[in-house]
Parts: sequence; C-alpha cells; structure tokens
Amino acid sequence: MKWLTLISFIFLLSSARSRNLQRTARDADHKSPIAHRFQDLKEETFKAVTMITFAQYLQKCSYEGLSNLVKDVVDLAHKCVANEDAPECSKPLPSIFLDEICQVDKLRDSYGDMADCCGKADPERNQCFLSFKVHQPDFIAPYQRPAADVICNEYKDERVSLLGHFVYTVARRNPFLHAPAILGLAAEYENALKSCCPESDIGACLDAKVRQIFVIKERAKHIGVKQQHGCRILDKYGERTFQANKLARMSQKYPNAPYAELVKMVHDVKDVYKECCEGDMVECVDDWSELVTSLCSKQDIFSSKIKPCCEMPVVERTKCIVEAEFDDKPDNLPSLVEKYIQDKEVCQSYEPNHDAFLSEFVYEYSRRHPEFSTQLILRIAKGYETLLDKCCKTDNPAECYGNAVEDLNKHIKETEDVVKTNCELFNTHGEADFLKGLLVRYTKKMPQVSTDTLLEIGKKMTAVANKCCNLPEVKRMSCSEHYLSIIIEDMCKRQESTPINDQVSQCCNELYSYRRPCFTAMGVDTKYVPPPFDPMMFNFDEKMCNAPPAEREEGQLKLLINLIKRKPQMTEEQIKTIGGGFTTMMDKCCKQSDVDTCLGEE
Repeated sequence: MKWLTLISFIFLLSSARSRNLQRTARDADHKSPIAHRFQDLKEETFKAVTMITFAQYLQKCSYEGLSNLVKDVVDLAHKCVANEDAPECSKPLPSIFLDEICQVDKLRDSYGDMADCCGKADPERNQCFLSFKVHQPDFIAPYQRPAADVICNEYKDERVSLLGHFVYTVARRNPFLHAPAILGLAAEYENALKSCCPESDIGACLDAKVRQIFVIKERAKHIGVKQQHGCRILDKYGERTFQANKLARMSQKYPNAPYAELVKMVHDVKDVYKECCEGDMVECVDDWSELVTSLCSKQDIFSSKIKPCCEMPVVERTKCIVEAEFDDKPDNLPSLVEKYIQDKEVCQSYEPNHDAFLSEFVYEYSRRHPEFSTQLILRIAKGYETLLDKCCKTDNPAECYGNAVEDLNKHIKETEDVVKTNCELFNTHGEADFLKGLLVRYTKKMPQVSTDTLLEIGKKMTAVANKCCNLPEVKRMSCSEHYLSIIIEDMCKRQESTPINDQVSQCCNELYSYRRPCFTAMGVDTKYVPPPFDPMMFNFDEKMCNAPPAEREEGQLKLLINLIKRKPQMTEEQIKTIGGGFTTMMDKCCKQSDVDTCLGEE
C-alpha cells in the first residue's frame, strides 16, 4: 500500500464531516456512495481504511479473517465503479460494512449479545455495535516485536502484509481512534523501517526509532481520548454545544479570520466529526482531507501561522496545522462593552435570532481572549444569554443589563482563582502532597467510589497539574479546564451505570461548561453513612516492608482514602497525625524480626 500518501490525514483530529465542501454537488454526481469514496481515496487507502473499520468493530477477529471481509468490500467497490446501478451499489457505506459483519459465521460464539445488533434497523444497528467496542481490551495480548532481521526481510518481501498487520494491530487495540491517526502511525512505522533496514546494526537503529514510535503511539492514545471526548459532547450535549465549543477555540486560534468563514468551518468540522464518531472511517478520512485542503486554500484569510504548514509536503501538513500557535490577534480591537452592554438596542438585535447573536458574541469575545478556556467563554456566553432573556422582558432592558460586566466577571474570577490556587499548591508542595490533598477532597465529596477508582482519578488530576502548571500563565487555564473536563466526563459516564451520590448526579446533569465549577464547589457528602468497620481495610503485613517505594506509597494513599471513608469529617490536623503515625509504624516495624506481630500491635 502507498502508505505515505495517507499521512495528510494524520493528527488534526479535533474534528470531522464536511457536507459543505462541494460534497452536495459531488454526491449528486454519484449514485453509489461506495464507488464515489473508492475513486476519491484510491484502492490502497480504501483497503487500509476498510481494514481499520472492521478491526475496530470485530476486535477479536484474526487478520486473515478480516482480510476476507476487506476483499468482499473492495470487490463490491470495483463492481460499483464499473456500474453504479448494480445491486447493492446505492447502499450507504455504513450499511455495507455492518451487513458484512452480520454475515460473519458464528458471530454470537465470539461476541455474544453483540450479535443481537444485527436484528436492529439502521442507524440503531450501528449505535448498538458501537456500544460493544472495548476500550483498551484485555483479551488482546501485548504486541511482541519480532527480531530486527525478520521485520526487515518481511518489509522487503511482504511490505503490504507487514503494514496491513500494523494497521490491524493498532486499530483493534484502539477502537475509538479515528482512522487518520492510525494511517499516520503506519507511515511513521514505515519511515523507521526504511531508514533502519539498510543499517549495519538494525536492532539498535530500530530501538531508537521504536522509542520515537512509542512517543507517537502515546500521543495517538491521547488524541484518541480527546476524540472520544468530542464524540461524547456531540452525543450527550448536541450540535449546539459542540459547535459553540469549536467556535470559541477556532476564534482564539484564528482571530483574524472573518466570522462567516469561521462559522462555515465549524459547521463542516461538526459534520465530519459525526462521521468519525459513528465509526464511518472511509467517509471520515475522505472528508477530513477535504477539510484540510479547504483550510489551506484560504490560508491567507485564516492565519499567517499555517502558511508554512500548507507549503509542506502532504505528509507533514496536517500535524503542522494542529501544532501551529494561535495567530496574533488584530491590533486595536474595540471594546465589546459598547456593542453588547452600553447599546440600548441590544434586545432588538438579540430577539430575532438568539443563536446567531450569541454566536457572534462568542466569536468576538474569544478572539480577544486567547488566554481563557473555551469552557469559561461558554459560561460567560450562557451568563449573558440568561441576563438578556430576563432583561429583554422588562420595561427598561438597558438598565437591567447595564451591570453585565460585574456579573460576567464572577465567572472569570472563579476560574482564575481555581487555576492560581491549584498551581501554587502544586508548585509549592510538590506532586506527592498535591495528590494527597486531592484524595482528601474528592473522597469527602464522593466516598461511595471505590478506593482504586479514587486513586486513579487523583493521579489523573495530578497529571493535569503537572502538565498545565508548568506552562506559561496564559496557557494554564485552557490546558487545565480542557483535561479536567475529560476526567469529569469519564466520571459522569461511570455515574450513568453506577450512580455515586446526589451531588455527583447533579453536577453531571449540569450544562457541559458548568460541570467543572460544580465539582469544584461540591462539599462533603452529608448523606453518606460510613460502612461498618472492616479490619481488612487496614491490613498490613511484611510485604509492605519489602515492597518497592512506589508500592509502599500507593499503600499509604489507599490507607488515607479508607480512613476518610470511615471518618469523612476528619480534620487536616488529624489526617496529618495519622499519616505521620503510619510512616513511624512502618519505619519501626520493618526493622523488627517479627514484622507482622509488630504491625498488629501498632
């Protein structure tokens, strides 16, 4: 496969579908969606994306088994290119893929209840299949790299098969990662083989490259999490919230772009994202490439920062665009106060079309404030909308909304204070103490959550502080709220199947942009009744003395969580005393000949 032709789609995956990019006209020229996409992507890319699609749905299937399904779809594509009126050629692409899956022999034996999805009509059938995708599946063994000379000989003799297997292994392990990123990884892998196989010490060269590929894979996992989060916003909060969030971000990044162009681009991004989120990877790849091409065709009006990206070879362009800095905002932008607060005719502009008026407000506000998080901008916009809804019904609207600045500044102060306080704590006290503080706060907020899950959440939040508090101050808020929103969304998803408590339910039912402040403000769960005393929660033995430092530290953190679950009203002073006592106990008993007896007595 001509893998290098695929890279133009890599990594700009904070988006996806593009109905407005000449698609309507082009689709009208094609009776057959599969013929249209096959001709757009060409056979090599079409085959690769078809393998990705099947591997993400059928994660337990062998490469050989999926290759037969890929062949069936490619054969149909050839037939439809030759005759678009042939049977089955008018079918939507997702239906073609799902029909193939539903014809798999003994589907129920391997996938159990997933086979019931075949009894549903589209699009419910696809939603059903998506719900059975397994994130980070434990039924797939970790990848074992063959010997260096074996890889190089296979690359030389069976290049298509080797790269096909690579795409298959990445796709089945990452069922929510959009196809463009997987194609990009395959190209990086081939580049490593191209440069290392002629070397005298192939193994050492590949080791160095594999480290590089590991970094890329970690970045791909991270992108996968962000993509899943975007899909979740679209699914749970709808197109309006998704587009408002994207408009805020793109207005920050491209502050010189005209409002109309940004609104159109945001709409196209939403459309492509829907395809990718629905697992429709063929259309996702094809339409995403169009979106990037469209952006580059208008680079002069979007941003001076992407001009060098659009001049790059196709393999580097998209990654460059994603990593490009925000453009410099225009000089002398007028204050928004005059137009949106001091103008006595605001209600006359607002009432005919609320969404259009607020959309322009988000654009104007965002391009002036690249230092704010998109969530804060959406809170400000919602606060302004609520104020106008109230004031435009009064006899004197202008007097009513005249104090809007003070109201909106409350949102800004709350967010700035949270970031400032947490980054000061992290930078002053260090990672270990920061994590302990988080565990104390969040165990009191939701003591019903398992000890392991609370520790996992605490570690994730500490990683956010580590990543964001080391950035320049102007980037801290955006970084922090973005990653905290992903952690909170994950928590809320768990809450749907296993309710935690009324406080968490309330916060998870908040508007997308208001959830983080809700969790921050959440207090001790006063309705919580501690479980009966269980000595096993505080069971220590000799293993703790021989455990590596990280394991001993984890044991101490779990003790901390379990203590607070028993006594949620414990004060900071009591917690410090007990923590110090634990350290003293371990230091004393680990030196004794009979460690277990000492621990029992202590």
